[in-house]
Amino acid sequence: MPRLHRAFALIGLLFLSQGATAEKLRLVADAWPPFTDIALVNGGLATDIVSTALARAGYASEFEQVPWARAMLGVGDGRYDVLVNAWYNEERTQMGQFSGEYLLNRIRFIKRKDTPIEYNTLQQLHTYPIAVVRGYAYSPQFDADAVLQKVPVHNFPMAVRMLAADRVKLALEDEYVARYYLARESPKVRNAVEFLPRALSENSLHILVSLKNPDHARIVAGFDREIAGMKADGSYDRLLRQHGM
Repeated sequence: MPRLHRAFALIGLLFLSQGATAEKLRLVADAWPPFTDIALVNGGLATDIVSTALARAGYASEFEQVPWARAMLGVGDGRYDVLVNAWYNEERTQMGQFSGEYLLNRIRFIKRKDTPIEYNTLQQLHTYPIAVVRGYAYSPQFDADAVLQKVPVHNFPMAVRMLAADRVKLALEDEYVARYYLARESPKVRNAVEFLPRALSENSLHILVSLKNPDHARIVAGFDREIAGMKADGSYDRLLRQHGM
């Protein structure tokens, strides 16, 4: 092959390779501040971590926010490539491949600072009214305990305001979510409450890559590799700080 033709062939292969790498992955999640929310910087903490790791692995991405049921359906049928914020369960492995853990969700009790409450077992909390968000799953043991005095509320801001006003004795929320909303409360509310030391439950957060994407295994491997690299070079911690964590 003449040198000029060979050069053009190599350039063509290079562009094809770059085009394949540059194809945008379609990221999806529901609104769950501070993790995923289009109103937040770079789509929230989880979206920022995920898109950064994928970019380092060579994948461009775009983020769409839809209700949770639509996000799950879209990953299952291949309309979306990556679910940003997935807790592991076996059923979901039928639609996607999980990455390793990239964040940890710790569900913690919050009490008034002037109320002496100890928590080692759920039985110790049976005498206390606890604000819980309607429809939220906290842990199998907590959800199944019919003796606990659960007071349903619409959202965590309502729960923590009731707690500060001493209308309930405890509230429950993911630690990152609680800190996000507490930072936006009045000092009167924010300074009146504190976390109990022991977490109710811990759930690792993963991306779920659609099995409809033929590159799913490579995407997961690249993501996991770059999350480890981000933790090693300090960029992971910088993102946490940038999002106020």
